[in-house]
Amino acid sequence: MDLFRKKVIQRESVTNLKKELKLKDLIMLGIGAIIGTGIFVVTGTASAEYAGPALILSFVVAGIVVVLSGLSFAEFASRIPVLGGAYSYLYVVFGEFTAWLAGWFLICEFLLAVSSVASGWSGYVQGFLASADIHLPTALTGGYDPSKGTYIDLIAGLVIIFVTLWVSQEAKKALRLNNAMVWVKFGVILLFIVFGAFFVEPDNWQPFMPFGFAGVFNGAALVFFAFLGFDAVAMAAEEVEDAKKNVPRGIIGSIAIATVLYIIVTLIMTGIVPFAELGVNDPVAFAMRYVGHGVVGSIISVGAILTLLTVTIAMMYSLARLLYAISKDGLLPKAMQAIDPKHKTPKKATYIAGVFAFFFAAAFPLNILAELTNIAALSYMILMSLGIIKLRKMMGPPAKGEFKVPLVPLLPLLSVASCLFLMTRLQTATWIVFGISLVIGIAIYFVYGYRNSELNEKIDE
Repeated sequence: MDLFRKKVIQRESVTNLKKELKLKDLIMLGIGAIIGTGIFVVTGTASAEYAGPALILSFVVAGIVVVLSGLSFAEFASRIPVLGGAYSYLYVVFGEFTAWLAGWFLICEFLLAVSSVASGWSGYVQGFLASADIHLPTALTGGYDPSKGTYIDLIAGLVIIFVTLWVSQEAKKALRLNNAMVWVKFGVILLFIVFGAFFVEPDNWQPFMPFGFAGVFNGAALVFFAFLGFDAVAMAAEEVEDAKKNVPRGIIGSIAIATVLYIIVTLIMTGIVPFAELGVNDPVAFAMRYVGHGVVGSIISVGAILTLLTVTIAMMYSLARLLYAISKDGLLPKAMQAIDPKHKTPKKATYIAGVFAFFFAAAFPLNILAELTNIAALSYMILMSLGIIKLRKMMGPPAKGEFKVPLVPLLPLLSVASCLFLMTRLQTATWIVFGISLVIGIAIYFVYGYRNSELNEKIDE
């Protein structure tokens, strides 16, 4: 049994997918995936319970970890510009089993992210409807929890259906709504920054670090979730014009823009509202209501409802492409690799992703699974950083015109250490659930993946 057999990727391989995405589309895709729950939801809880005004330092710490990992993604995307992201890259350098683990971690990340954002979106919509005195039956307002009288989150399920159908269209069409909503998102954030800056009270920033450095680091482990999605750019490699240059630029560009916006919004928000009062589901809108500008808060709430769709679209797009890429290698059922003849998209993989996302979004409260998303992402980022070191040994330094991670192996090892550090800040329960999911993933590989792998079939021949 050869668990580490490697796949050789032809650099100029033929693809059935349309190459029509430009750098602007990639940055919009990355921002659409990254900026959402991070600004509109996570900032409040993280400030109130973890870091206080020092949450800006938490974002800096998390941003550094993400940038270090993003450098590895950028070099891989430049040198191996194919669909599948971390999964495909690690297939080349470490072999099949490691690639499957990375793919499994990515599946967990995207699936849980799609589902949790859909659930959060449902909460915003229900709150907006309630303000207009419109109420759904209790049984249809949340995941399965008989003690609260909830059995299914109807709105979350409906948004998953809509997003699945939209993403199954042509890539350009699927991302057109994403791009439009990103501009709406920028408008909402700009409104908050410009308007909110007049109500900042510097005294609210004291004490700046109420929970000490431990709070800053614990906050970083939580808000790391706010940066997930930059890897969505790598998933689009086979549909990008000049992927060697544009994919790395898209990754780094989207991370940089998101980090700056997170820091500015957090500074203003904690300057308006004492951090202890920010433990709400809509902290940005709440800050406007706190200073007596409910109309602006309502505009921000509507903007959040609209723009959280972009996160769902970007994550669903990436999840479908990941399932398609893994199925092409035989590690998942081959039905997922079917390309729709009209739209040139992996429609079956998209529908399968939608079915599972619908199940989780509609039926499950996903509180602890947000941390599970983080630990899964940090795990494959460790593999990616180690992969760059191995890639350099296999293929030497990047050629002219290809992106190059500086200071190898120092920066990749620093990335590994920083990811491990953030993982230690997560709850014990998260580690237990992660262990269970890891066992399930390994079982799928040995029961189905190894026997049906394309590499296995080639060896048999």
